[in-house]
Order: sequence, then structure tokens, then C-alpha cells
Amino acid sequence: MSNEPTVKRWTAKRKAAVVMDIFKGKTTVAEVARQHDLTVSEVEGWIEEAKRNMENGFRARPKDIREQYESDLRETKEALGEAHLQIYALKKWRRLLDEDDNS
Repeated sequence: MSNEPTVKRWTAKRKAAVVMDIFKGKTTVAEVARQHDLTVSEVEGWIEEAKRNMENGFRARPKDIREQYESDLRETKEALGEAHLQIYALKKWRRLLDEDDNS
């Protein structure tokens, strides 16, 4: 076990400090997850969020938080729509194959 106290609430400031330590090579995603009883995907999510926000900070005209949220939401909806279409197509293809097998 680690000597570090258990973090009960992950504030933005704490997450930023952990992500910066990962960026600087002071620790790894796996080490952070293990030390703080987090999943690797949680920590990776923080890193992805930091990268998106960092990119926004470098823009000549940064998006405000609402614009960023709406942009992320739009991208998520598009990905969900594509996944839905793929599932629909696969189900239809499977039905066609089943009909051919039964003929």
C-alpha cells in the first residue's frame, strides 16, 4: 500500500496535477490508477480531457466551455449514429444470410 492519503474527491486541480506528473514522466497511468484505486480508463479519460482543453487554449479564438461541450456532444452523437447504422446493417445482413440458409 502507498503512504499517500486516499483522495475522496477528485477536484479539477488534483486531476490536473496528476495529469501533469504523467506528462512530465514522473509517474505512469498504471501507477496512478493503482495508487489511487482508479481504473486505467478513468485516468486516460482525464488525459484526453486535458489534451482537448490544452488544444483549445492554443487557439487564436478559444471556444468557451459551452461551445466545447456542444462540440464534444455533436461528435459523440455522430459516432453513436454510425455505430447504430453498423449494427442495423449487420442485423440485416445476418437476416439475409439466414433466409438464404433456410431456402
